[in-house]
Amino acid sequence: MSAAPLVGYSSSGSEDEAEAGARVRPGAEGRSRGQSPLPGQRLPVPDSVLHMFPSTEEGPVDDSAKHGGRVRTFPHERGNWATHVYVPYEAREEFLDLLDALLCHAQTYVPRLVRMEAFHLSLSQSVVLRHHWILPFVQALKDRVASFQRTFVGLEVTSGHAHFLDLVAEVDRVMEEFDLSTFYQDPSFHISLAWCVGDARLQMEGPCLQELQGIVDEFEDSEMLLRAYAEQIRCKSGNKFFSMPLK
Repeated sequence: MSAAPLVGYSSSGSEDEAEAGARVRPGAEGRSRGQSPLPGQRLPVPDSVLHMFPSTEEGPVDDSAKHGGRVRTFPHERGNWATHVYVPYEAREEFLDLLDALLCHAQTYVPRLVRMEAFHLSLSQSVVLRHHWILPFVQALKDRVASFQRTFVGLEVTSGHAHFLDLVAEVDRVMEEFDLSTFYQDPSFHISLAWCVGDARLQMEGPCLQELQGIVDEFEDSEMLLRAYAEQIRCKSGNKFFSMPLK
């Protein structure tokens, strides 16, 4: 296949709970010292006990500063698990050398670009699963993709596109079974190389992408370098990972 084309794109992207240990008012004033509390009356719980254990109802607080300015596409709720289906791409040293050359040039147009830490090709949008749906969801995925053969991918898929459309169709059927959002219409399959906060498409389009494409075309053995076997599909749900091998 020809060297993979480069593309630029942008991503699609509560009140505090009451204190758990509300204090109980002491019994009516005027009882003599040492008198037992009347039925139905409760003694106040000491502050040292009230604050001994943190409330388990409070969810994690999102801090975008800890994630390079990224924010959740949907708010965190206890029991909800962000879930994503994708094909992983294991980057070799030569691929990272090419990526370094591309990023160095791209940062002359968009200095805030940051290299991706891991690489993959998405087969679904990010959706929300309840915890008790995770295993049935993964099993449904395994049943759907069990018969698929592996194929090739590049930065943007230039061969095997029909195979990936078939994979997405099966993933979409599972999404529909669980009443979740399906993948985009007429998707362009690609591996993300870098990201930044905000919409930088105007800076990236035109001369920048053309120059980056030139770097790819001139890189030694880029045609073979940008080929990779899609040997498995993965599903990430919260901090859990599930793998489904392809034949």
